[in-house]
Amino acid sequence: MACLALYRDDLVPATTLAEMTKVPANYLAKVLQQLADAGLVNGRRGVGGGYKLARSPEDIALIDILRAVGKLDRIERCPLGLPNHGTNLCPLHRTMDKAIGDLIETMSCVSLHDLVNDPKGANKPLCDAATTVRLTMTGMGSGRKSKL
Repeated sequence: MACLALYRDDLVPATTLAEMTKVPANYLAKVLQQLADAGLVNGRRGVGGGYKLARSPEDIALIDILRAVGKLDRIERCPLGLPNHGTNLCPLHRTMDKAIGDLIETMSCVSLHDLVNDPKGANKPLCDAATTVRLTMTGMGSGRKSKL
């Protein structure tokens, strides 16, 4: 998602995303399907196809991405099912619940835009700056290539 946010006007082939992020292509295909099902990316098959963000990077919080590909919920009841604990969590599960709550809050306040426009560093998230790929510009109509 971070790489798609960097190239928000381009359709990025899954093979290119796999190369840039060092994620195995077959695993990435499954993740991209989950992201598409959640309405976070749009895909186009065939020659010149690829993936792009379905919404602007400013409108996609990191929590949206996490919830699209996995489950992240607060601990409301004893995860071990101990009847005498119920909703009265032990110190361990209370601490874990607080950590999950803090993570949810943090990830809700950070957008993809925030990640790719971080003024503190030159490195872009999850993308190898040394990797150079070629993408066909979409919306340009000229078939012009862009070096990324």
